[in-house]
Amino acid sequence: MKKKRRRYSPELKAKVALAAVREQETVAELSRRYKVHANMIHKWKQQLLDNLSRVFESGPGEGMDSKEREAELLKKIGELTVERDFLSNGLDRSR
Repeated sequence: MKKKRRRYSPELKAKVALAAVREQETVAELSRRYKVHANMIHKWKQQLLDNLSRVFESGPGEGMDSKEREAELLKKIGELTVERDFLSNGLDRSR
């Protein structure tokens, strides 16, 4: 019988990787505390260090783009809702 793989949440991975970067405890201690294999901790720590620069890549203006995009999508949702309601009312009348 095969053993199912455990899936770890991104929050747990981040917590364990940060603890490993701090180096206040050994990897073996972290492994015992979080019940995660030591190789996984080394892997998550490396992923954290490799992708850390991405946190600072976005500029201050990028937040506005997402707000504009959100407003555009909400407007489109409203239009589609009105269109759907109009067409469903038309179908009810033809019966």
